[in-house]
Parts: sequence; structure tokens; C-alpha cells
Amino acid sequence: MPLMFAVYAQEPNAESPLDSLVVGERPEPDVPDGWVRVHVKAASLNMHDLWTLRGVGIKPEQFPMILGCDGAGTLDDGSEVVLHSVINAPGWQGDDTLDPKRTLLTEKHQGTFADQVIVPARNVVPKPAGLTFAEAATMGTAWLTAYRMLFVKSGLRPGQTMLVQGASGGVSTALVQLGRAAGFRVWVTGRTEEKRALASSLGAHQTFESGARLPERVDAVFETVGKATWSHSVKSLKPGGIIVVSGSTSGPDAGAELQRVFFLQLRVSGSTMGTRDELADLLGYLDLTGVRPQIGQELPFEEAAKGFQAMLDGDTAGKIVFTR
Repeated sequence: MPLMFAVYAQEPNAESPLDSLVVGERPEPDVPDGWVRVHVKAASLNMHDLWTLRGVGIKPEQFPMILGCDGAGTLDDGSEVVLHSVINAPGWQGDDTLDPKRTLLTEKHQGTFADQVIVPARNVVPKPAGLTFAEAATMGTAWLTAYRMLFVKSGLRPGQTMLVQGASGGVSTALVQLGRAAGFRVWVTGRTEEKRALASSLGAHQTFESGARLPERVDAVFETVGKATWSHSVKSLKPGGIIVVSGSTSGPDAGAELQRVFFLQLRVSGSTMGTRDELADLLGYLDLTGVRPQIGQELPFEEAAKGFQAMLDGDTAGKIVFTR
């Protein structure tokens, strides 16, 4: 059986996830009917990949698992494509993200940190010529998540004020850039002066220390942090405002602040990934506006361990991208 280069999780390791990370070789995939082979040029690292190494959301018998939820590359005919990493059940109709049997790459199917990845034919979207492969590789998870949070879920209008909790992660930096381009007043919190400076450089109108009292309440809060920021998010909202939440990287055990939620008629909206159509719209939006993703670190696949260590340490300044 032919082998290919791959970065994969050998086994689940909850305590020391990087001990399970292997840079080596795996068998080349066969291509079933209705699926396509993508020759990977670039792929970006997500928190989801660390969870996979820990064994979260994946059964032990599914290891070894090639990591990587999203990426960009070429089809066998040379067409340049971006991957949509939400894999739906055959025959599913409707919003891709609402399919109860949906999976992400690496939850059931092998991922993108390899020479080749196979996906259903509908899971590739044409890559705009103006985007590099590295830029396009950040779109399928972090940027698509941010796009759906902002333009599908929040209901914000240009001129209103949004607060992004956490200044430097992939979703957060995408929210700052998308929000600024769309005409929102963008406020951001960050743990360090360096992270706040990054947010300012990406277009934030004002930045604040984590938990700081804001000059006024905001129309919407975009929440990916969870436990560490939730109370501040609730207290920062205008009556009738909305929190759009797509993650809880500091843990899910948030004090719900339910009295404040019902008394001020606040809204909480969950958001997960996005649809194939939303990914196509996102790519078109970047092509129209000239907005480009903040890539904090670009590494060859062979040095993937460095990128994983940076994410584990919280040492991010935008997306971490691996290239061939």
C-alpha cells in the first residue's frame, strides 16, 4: 500500500496530548464514489486538533487519526479549492450544521495534515485566485465560524458596537477583521498588552484588559472563552443584547447569570462552524473587500510540533498554518 507524509495522533492522551503527536507516514487514501482527492498545499491548526489528541470527541478505536480540520489544495485536475470540513450524512437536506449525524474531519474521517485528504465532492469550494493557499487554509473553521457568528447569528447592524472576548485566537482575530470591514464599532478584550496591540493593528477601535469596565454597554458580545469571561460578557450587554457563543476554551462551567439574562431580556445564541454556502460567501467577501486573515505563524508540516506547542501555551497571534 502506498504511503504518504502525515501528521497524526497515535492514540488518545488526555494528560500529555503532544506525546501522542507523530510526524511520519500513513497509507494513501482510496477515493470512494462521490468523493474527491485533494492534494494539500496548506492547512491550519485549530483547538479541535488538541482536543483530538486528548481523545475528546473521538473513539479510541478510531486512532491513529490524521489531524487537521481544514485546508486548501488542488484536485487531481489542478483546480484550486478550499475545504469545507463539515461532513454531512448522505442525503441530508437543510443547514449543514444542524445535521445530527454531521461530523468534522478528524472526528470520523482522516484529516488534512497530510499529502492528500479525501472529502465528499460537495465539500470543496473554488479558491479565489487572490487568496494564497495559506490564507485559504484558515477559512474552513476559524473564519467560517466568525462569519456565521457575525453575519448569520448576531443580527447586528453597521454602526452598532460589538465586543470580542479574547484578542488573539483564530476566531477572535477573524471577528475583529470582519467586523471592522462591515462597519461595526469593534471593542476587544485581551489578557496582555501584546494581544491588545494585535487587535488594534487588525482594526479594533478600542481594546481593554480582560474584565475591565467598559465605557458603555454593547449591542453584542462574541464569546469563545467561556468560564473566564462569561460573567463579564453578560454584564457588558445592553438590555435586549445578544451573546453569540461558539466555544469555551477556558472551560464550560460558567456562572449563568440567569437573573440578569431574564431581567434584561438578554439573548444567548450558540453558533457552530457554518454551511458550505456561507463558506462560499465568506470567500467572496474577502475577494471583494481585500480583507486577509492574520497568520501568526507559518511552518512547514515537518515542524508541526512547534505549532501545537504554541497553541497549547496560548502563544498565538492569529492562525497557525502548516504548508508543504
